[in-house]
Amino acid sequence: MSLPALGERDWAGETASDSRGRRRWQLARTFKGFAFDAVPALAGLSVALGAWEAWVRIEDVKAYLVPAPSSVAQRLYERAGLFAREGLNTLEGALLGFLVGAGVALVLATVMAQSRFLERAIFPLAILVKVTPIVAIAPLLTIWFGFGLMPKVFIAALIVFFPVMVNALVGFRSVNPNSLALLQSLAASRGEIFVKLRLPSSLPYVFAAFKVSIPLSVIGAVVAEWFSGDRGLGRVIYIANNNLDMPTAFAGIFTLAIIGVGLFLLITYAERRILFWHESNIDAR
Repeated sequence: MSLPALGERDWAGETASDSRGRRRWQLARTFKGFAFDAVPALAGLSVALGAWEAWVRIEDVKAYLVPAPSSVAQRLYERAGLFAREGLNTLEGALLGFLVGAGVALVLATVMAQSRFLERAIFPLAILVKVTPIVAIAPLLTIWFGFGLMPKVFIAALIVFFPVMVNALVGFRSVNPNSLALLQSLAASRGEIFVKLRLPSSLPYVFAAFKVSIPLSVIGAVVAEWFSGDRGLGRVIYIANNNLDMPTAFAGIFTLAIIGVGLFLLITYAERRILFWHESNIDAR
């Protein structure tokens, strides 16, 4: 004998209610965590901006030397479209550079993790890339790639490359010896050991490198815009400095700070979602 239709509706309604309650609980927990992290940061930022505003007004500092936060905020409001448009151009170059640099770094770290010989062959070249002064080669990129997106992507990728490669290589090598011995005793191939052990073990190191390098990609894009960019916040800041328009320059810097913080928080969120099992993400509050 089948269950009554009313029972079926009650069961379905109860399940939907439980699901809605669970979603509300998760949303409340997420908001609480965001508030826990954001409130102290906003309080500290407010104190710093208040002290800056008071110092500029008390000392009567000229705007072409250090503008007051209020004048910077006014410039942001008056030219919001400009900063949003140029900020998106800078963000595009930074993200593409991050993806290219991190992708190449992960591939090379994977190769070096499989062979000490390849590590000794590749690592000196990576160090050479690291110690190359970006400011020295930035003007050459205009000759090689012209104006536009490519120089920004290239410089951002150069800056991102080394920290990601080093951290990924350390992560691939930092495996539990007992787990490695177990997989080897089961005749696991190198590929299986890499996928099942080395790759999961490396993720905390890789995400740590991502959090360090993604703000650096924004800096790399800005440096490229100073020399070879026809658009972007770097170009806006460069022109404003030449014209002693400090409110515009500081407004561009503030926009860059927002972009950098946003990218950092995005990586942090992805890390918490993917590495929820790692001790660094255990909620100890």
